[in-house]
Amino acid sequence: MTSPWKGPWKTWDQALFSAVANRHWPGAEPVLPRLSRSANHGRLWFAVAAGMAVTGGRSGRRAAMRGLSSLALASLTANTVGKGAFQRSRPLLDAVPVIRRLHRQPITTSFPSGHSASAAAFVAGAAMESSAWGTALTPVAASVAFSRVYTGVHYPSDVVIGAAMGVGAALTVRALVPPTSPRPEPGPATRAPSLPEGEGLHVVVNTASGPPPLLMTSAERIRAVLPRAAVTERTEDDDLTELLEKAARSALEAGGALGVCGGDGTVCRAAEIALRHGLPLAVFPGGTRNHFAFDLGFSSVEDTAVALLAGRASTVDVARHTDTLTGESGVFLNTFSIGSYPDLVRIRERWSRRVGSWPASVLAAVHVLRHCSPVDLEINGKPRSVWLLFAGNCDYSSWGPAPVRRGDLSDGLLDVRIVDGGPFARTRMMGAALTGVLTGSPVYTVASVKRLRVRVPGEGVHLAYDGEVAPAPGELLLDKVPGGLVVYRS
Repeated sequence: MTSPWKGPWKTWDQALFSAVANRHWPGAEPVLPRLSRSANHGRLWFAVAAGMAVTGGRSGRRAAMRGLSSLALASLTANTVGKGAFQRSRPLLDAVPVIRRLHRQPITTSFPSGHSASAAAFVAGAAMESSAWGTALTPVAASVAFSRVYTGVHYPSDVVIGAAMGVGAALTVRALVPPTSPRPEPGPATRAPSLPEGEGLHVVVNTASGPPPLLMTSAERIRAVLPRAAVTERTEDDDLTELLEKAARSALEAGGALGVCGGDGTVCRAAEIALRHGLPLAVFPGGTRNHFAFDLGFSSVEDTAVALLAGRASTVDVARHTDTLTGESGVFLNTFSIGSYPDLVRIRERWSRRVGSWPASVLAAVHVLRHCSPVDLEINGKPRSVWLLFAGNCDYSSWGPAPVRRGDLSDGLLDVRIVDGGPFARTRMMGAALTGVLTGSPVYTVASVKRLRVRVPGEGVHLAYDGEVAPAPGELLLDKVPGGLVVYRS
């Protein structure tokens, strides 16, 4: 390929390289060469990604994964396509002070700068998921890119074009895998007590929820940020409902709030008790998935503490499932289902302690696909054979039989999705999902309603709500308590 480095471009590039080489940069000599070496083969960014995953909660993990994906594409493009197409020689080191030079000089061609491409790609990718991480890491990426000119291994144009390729790689990854949609809109703002240092807050921490702690337990972290809060740790031998009821009564007497730390099932139980007692609820993420906590804007214990100290709160909808024969009811904050999903949850929970949550989910899905059968129901008086009846608390924006994203926590609606049974229904459903046209499949129905009546004529049918599984009663009413729960939120 014809060299682009001729005429004025070449003169400008070499002049700028010489200006950097001849200038004294106070404090740079002990830092930039080491920083440049640390970025070899992406080691610096892998270490940063590990730190983000450990300390940054859900948003940190997503940002780290997107950053690494962007880095991988940028590195492949810059170091194979770019360097193979433009055989540019490295700069001469005559003008570069010896103390700045790398101990091992790179042997590849100069254009473009792979280090700059990787740095820009990682930071741009991370910023697409978390602006805070992007802002914090931008100076590091800029320093890595500048270090390649400072140490004499690249011309400025190598760095500029390499960085542009990195940003382009991040944009490509974004086009292929869009970032997580924003958290739902808050419900109507309402008053909730601002509790200095957690005074008046009574928290129950379900120690059986979520992965094992890395450094501090959730209870220790809550005590550290809210030293005057009353924190109770629930073990597998304790009755969770009894502890939550006791904490709620204490919070009422103190004029404070009920707090809960655990997974979605634990939060659901706390929400039912807070709703009954008329208490505001503070949700601390402490489970494996933490869907409701994430929807409130919380990815860590510290996030919840900030909202609680500021007294920021909103009202959100609570959905109910009521046994119409006995009058017994329960609530759910996220999702309710009958059919294959409850079976999947039941099997996943049975295997998760042996092989871990994610492998157990995959194995459970394979088992359900092979062995489960459609369920006969009556939905609003009409008989239907279904693989899945799904009801979400508020309207979900993402497609699929069991979506996970919603735009509003107080719209007064149930998002109902039904996958019908019948001949070849499973094959048609899987084919539609794989081809991306599930919403147009005749076996898939979507509706937004305020209530739904379901009759379960058969036996041995289970229902699932917010990760909990229970036998399904003969008749059910699903409805809403619009704006019934006061929650702290970011």
